[in-house]
Amino acid sequence: MQSEHPILFSLILDNQGSADESDPLAVIDALRDDRLAWVHMNADHEDTAAWLRDNISYLNPLIINALLAEETRPRCEAFDDGLLLILRGVNLNEGAEPDDMVSLRLWVDENRIISLCKRNLRAVEMLKADLMEGHGPHNSADLVSSMIHALLEVMEPVFSEMDDATDRIEAELVDKPDMKLRFLITDIRSSSIQLRRYIAPQRDAITRLRSLQLGWLDEPAKHKLLESQDRITRYVEQLDAIRERCQVVQDELTNTLADKLNRNMYTLSVIAGIFLPLGFLTGLLGINVGGMPGVDDADAFTIVAIACVIIAFIELLIFRKLRWI
Repeated sequence: MQSEHPILFSLILDNQGSADESDPLAVIDALRDDRLAWVHMNADHEDTAAWLRDNISYLNPLIINALLAEETRPRCEAFDDGLLLILRGVNLNEGAEPDDMVSLRLWVDENRIISLCKRNLRAVEMLKADLMEGHGPHNSADLVSSMIHALLEVMEPVFSEMDDATDRIEAELVDKPDMKLRFLITDIRSSSIQLRRYIAPQRDAITRLRSLQLGWLDEPAKHKLLESQDRITRYVEQLDAIRERCQVVQDELTNTLADKLNRNMYTLSVIAGIFLPLGFLTGLLGINVGGMPGVDDADAFTIVAIACVIIAFIELLIFRKLRWI
């Protein structure tokens, strides 16, 4: 995410669902008065830390460090009448894997929303587009709940595709078991584990957010957060189910391949059992010593060949009677 300025975009909201884009200098004034402003910043920009310390000086240094941390996990913490919220969204950038989730760091109070990302997030772009079109959030509580809703909405197709892929593997396992399925199962299971690593604590963060008593966090926003909480709980359960299904499929595939290998080994053992006495007989007749019978008899080879066929036939009858074949 390349940018000459640490601010990727800045909006001044009108509390009616619309917003106007502001230049970085003008938004500083909005952040200092009672106008509702949203500033979205590049967390990797070298000037971001300095901009935050210079222009959002009322923020505790610990909060600034949390917003700029290299490694983050979803969490929610209240500081006075403000909120530190760290979330994760699926990575839908070109060439990226969805399970390489993108961190979204937020500081929110009644009149200010400061968000930071290291990579582009579709949910942020969706929310900005809604505001520019005039049907976006009306206040900071609405913006937070809408952001969480957008993050979860973008996740839905990813989880659905994983579920469908697991269904296809299960169907293929019944029709045509193959070693290549093992690699597909491993990929899906790895993705589900990686996604759950952040989705589960994000559920806890949303639950904690709903329980906070902040003056600006109104009931409509809490109701929307409840819907998001139910939705993300379903996602966690879906990921658990996918992981368990993958384990069952992997065990079934392992058993199927093991049975196939055992059948092949058994077939080879039966063939070896048939040819063992024949090999002993032909080996005995092939030793290079004097006194071998039939050396001077022109019909000796034919007799030995017929004898081998008869012995093999008798062995097959014995194996079948013993139910070995």
